[in-house]
Amino acid sequence: MSSITAAPQRTIALWFPDWPVTARALTTPTGWVADAPIAVTHGNTIVACSAAARAAGVRRGQRRRDAQAACSDLRLMPHDPDRDARAFSPVVSRIEAQAPGVHIVRPGLCMLRSRGPARYYGGEREAARVLIDAAREHGVDAVQAGIADGAFTAEQAARTASIDVGDNHIRIVAVGEAAAFLAPLPIAILDDTDLASLLSRLGVHTLGQFAALDETLVRDRLAERGAQLQALAGGRDSREITPRIPPPELARDVAFESPLEIAEQVAFAVRQTADEVVAAVAAAALVCTEIRIEFTDDRGIMSDRVWLHPTCFDAAALVDRVRWQLQAAWESPDQATQNPIAQVRLIPEAVDDAVHHQPALVGRGPDARVHHALSRVQAILGHRGVVTAEVTGGRLLGDRQHLVPWGDRIVSTTVRDRPWPGHLEPPVPTTLTPHDDIDVLTADGERVQVTERGDTTGTPTHIVINRQRLRISSWAGPWPLAERFWLHGQRQPPRYRFQIVDERHRAWVVLYQSDEWCAEGRYD
Repeated sequence: MSSITAAPQRTIALWFPDWPVTARALTTPTGWVADAPIAVTHGNTIVACSAAARAAGVRRGQRRRDAQAACSDLRLMPHDPDRDARAFSPVVSRIEAQAPGVHIVRPGLCMLRSRGPARYYGGEREAARVLIDAAREHGVDAVQAGIADGAFTAEQAARTASIDVGDNHIRIVAVGEAAAFLAPLPIAILDDTDLASLLSRLGVHTLGQFAALDETLVRDRLAERGAQLQALAGGRDSREITPRIPPPELARDVAFESPLEIAEQVAFAVRQTADEVVAAVAAAALVCTEIRIEFTDDRGIMSDRVWLHPTCFDAAALVDRVRWQLQAAWESPDQATQNPIAQVRLIPEAVDDAVHHQPALVGRGPDARVHHALSRVQAILGHRGVVTAEVTGGRLLGDRQHLVPWGDRIVSTTVRDRPWPGHLEPPVPTTLTPHDDIDVLTADGERVQVTERGDTTGTPTHIVINRQRLRISSWAGPWPLAERFWLHGQRQPPRYRFQIVDERHRAWVVLYQSDEWCAEGRYD
């Protein structure tokens, strides 16, 4: 039997209008104004908007400047699919607690088969009401339910549920009535913009008109895709609802009846919890490569930090991170982090397939020992006590060096492959010397200066490095570095770069600015 002619399944669809806006409100509650006109943009197009923005004339698919013209106080925020998915996951978990087998279509829309929940809760409407209440327990008030034959019809019923005169935000399309329900709906709701535009130009404006066309002619002219969409328009949706497998709960926490004030006591108390985390991860054939440790003190203040590992965490490594993080927090001058600890929560942030982390025949090598040693030193010296250098973009050599605390994820602050006018071309100095005391002198002992026209006031003959005077064997320059010359309020005095070789055959890159010399780097 063809998949198009298979009987549609009775389906419950839960639709959360304006989900990108709701997701932003759930993830950033601080400073959020619920009734403000807000629009989510992707490129130059509006993809979602709040009820207040819609009341002001903003619509999906609108150009950004047209939306701003319709609503002068419109607040724009970029589209973030990852944030939408993260915010939708706990909502789905609440729904799964009442009826397992949820199929996530996309963030803001999920479906499940109607038969099981309807039989358990005593009817389709009662089941939909229970699922809506479960979503609202998570703080999501805007949710509508549709029940019909097939996923497509159920989604359209959910989208039109607010105009139903029956139960609150629930619309039920009776068995066998899918085609009649879909018939007056516009052809534009089909998920194919090109086909909808073509049919509109041919005079087909509703789903009922499209479903009434000859199926053989539609297949011949519009191929298999057109035949599938015609089946949807006629209420013959045979797509299966594929229930998702809920991800295993890997996080564990331990609460202390009497808050603990000593790091060793906390570390000892979380040993069993660390074992449970590692066992839960291993049971799923995974390993933990990134862990988040959350501390909650006796006043309810929560602090956390994410730890990385070059291979994977075991229970002993988790206990070490708890101890080190707590020692660093209690030794901090911030008194807010020195309260007794009432709860510790271990959350695996990133996991990987255990097959990729099997030890080699000769052992794991020095990486794990190096990571352990550097993490221990970091716990003693502080978060930025041990750093690694990352090369980024910039004009000066110092700007191109970005120091990242050990164990933190490397996030470049600037783009390395930008043009960066005035940057030093390769080969670049291998050693940065920003703290060296440098001065450049003439034969008479006068400091060499650079005029506004870029000329030197004398010939450089000697260079003073940390109070040691050396003869210059060769030099080149100056090369001007004009930065932000288009902003008069932020314009800096011009800088000039020189290359100097001293009598010891060491090559230096030095900078001159405002009658001051400084060393930028040295070739080793």
